[in-house]
Amino acid sequence: MPNNQFKRSELYSFITGKASTAIARRLQKNFKQAGIEITIEQWSVLYHLWKEDGQSQQQLCDATFRDKPSITRLVDNLEKLGLVKRTANKNDRRINIICITPEAEKLQVQTMEVANQTLNEALHGVTNGQVEIAKEVLQMVYENLS
Repeated sequence: MPNNQFKRSELYSFITGKASTAIARRLQKNFKQAGIEITIEQWSVLYHLWKEDGQSQQQLCDATFRDKPSITRLVDNLEKLGLVKRTANKNDRRINIICITPEAEKLQVQTMEVANQTLNEALHGVTNGQVEIAKEVLQMVYENLS
């Protein structure tokens, strides 16, 4: 029996995000309990800007696997919250560069602590070896479909 026949419905629901959804819900709940008033989607954009500030909206689309309208909406809302600033690229004014503000920098430590706490909750009882195997399998699935 090929391995893609084994409990197909369970495999699909897991691969399509059952675990990811549960982690996102818990992270949102933990943010709220910590008094952090941003969404998981907004946090994911900030996360990539904390790693490398001054990215274009297209780079953020690629990094977060979101489409252009979604990133535009997220950046608009982050800008309203005073967490990012949008500026035109000096060489091509059609390209917007997104930079974090000092207010967003203040959120970094607190949100990363909550994210690490949430990840520890999610991985309770899971060994490092199991995490590595899961990463390898999901990377292979991704590469097969890319």
